[in-house]
Amino acid sequence: MISHIKGTILAKGKETVIVETVSGVGYTLFLPVLQVIALSVGEEVAYFTYMKVSESDMQLFGFETIPQKEFFELLLSVKGVGPKAALRILSLGTLDEIQGAIARSDVKYLTAVQGMGKKTAERLVVELKSKIAPKGIAENVSTSENLGEVMDALVNLGYTAVDVREVIKQLDGENSTEVLLKQSLQLLSNSK
Repeated sequence: MISHIKGTILAKGKETVIVETVSGVGYTLFLPVLQVIALSVGEEVAYFTYMKVSESDMQLFGFETIPQKEFFELLLSVKGVGPKAALRILSLGTLDEIQGAIARSDVKYLTAVQGMGKKTAERLVVELKSKIAPKGIAENVSTSENLGEVMDALVNLGYTAVDVREVIKQLDGENSTEVLLKQSLQLLSNSK
């Protein structure tokens, strides 16, 4: 089993990169889309990996941190969530944002994943909510709900998920949804 890879980015695709190790072997790794976008060919990288073996194929999934890999494996424990769907879930945002969405039962946030229907998102919430809530992810649910509402509103206004996430990081979640939305729009207009 391959559990860690270190090397140079040889090539990259939409969801994959080829990492060439010092021994000259190239491994194709599936990564969250936002990570692939941030990488450059020739860049030195190191990833913890999850290896999926089937009758006809072997696939490697890469993660920057062990907590990210552990959460990926937790996602796989949900019926109807395979490795590629779990990776797409990880592309929604940071671990805290995703776990916060699960903790507050934000099915709408989770259905933003390509191929994830409402029933699968609801099953994900039901099966994982109790597994992540004790870790302190949902300490301030009202704050998470306000930020979630602001994110939804901004995306509905046509802003990209990447831009919205960057703005949300700059906000003080203690304010009301209305105040947070006004602050977000101001930050977005200033960044252009």
